[in-house]
Amino acid sequence: MTIKLNRENEFQVNAKRILRLMRILHLKSVCRRRRRNYVKSTPEVIAENILNREFHAECFGEKWLTDVTEMKYGASGKAYLSAILDLADKSIVSFVIGQTNNNALVFETFDIAHENHPDAKPLFHSDHGYQYTSKSFRKKLNKAGMTQSMSRVSRCIDNGPMEAFWGMLKSEMYYLKKFQTYEELKEDISDYIDYYNNHRYQKRLNCMTPIEYRNYLKDAT
Repeated sequence: MTIKLNRENEFQVNAKRILRLMRILHLKSVCRRRRRNYVKSTPEVIAENILNREFHAECFGEKWLTDVTEMKYGASGKAYLSAILDLADKSIVSFVIGQTNNNALVFETFDIAHENHPDAKPLFHSDHGYQYTSKSFRKKLNKAGMTQSMSRVSRCIDNGPMEAFWGMLKSEMYYLKKFQTYEELKEDISDYIDYYNNHRYQKRLNCMTPIEYRNYLKDAT
């Protein structure tokens, strides 16, 4: 909140003052809730945890994280969001929303990222989801010149920044509204990711948005 006020107005305020005013007005951030569902499968291929929680990256395209998360709508509908996150600028490089958590969802997410950034050859990190441990996905990575890395089993922290993004998206958008239809949920997810990439300032990015910080990194090299 402090960053947003300072970035978009001519005055400057400090965080303590904003905290005091928010308390007076009974304003507070929403709390994150975490839920993790695992699909048991026999992996065709596995990779070492090369990333090893080294979440810092100097430039865009050096390290990418990926995962799939589930969201619900209506009485019993489920939607699945697959996304790729860059560790340098914390941007969402690509994402796909579908009603089935399958290979096509993950493969399309990868294809979009590779098509938009064909020269990027990042360390590509995921969990042991069955899509990522398939031979078909390994072939995609090899063809693109990327190196595969995987979290250790049941160690969500090995993919920490990706998990943090899911928590952010759900606490700032998903948990605040009851979605009745798939189309409604899909539209709001797309709008939020656009907001996150282009308008959500982050203190760890020198108070820039992810896309602003990506451009800053390019200019610095």
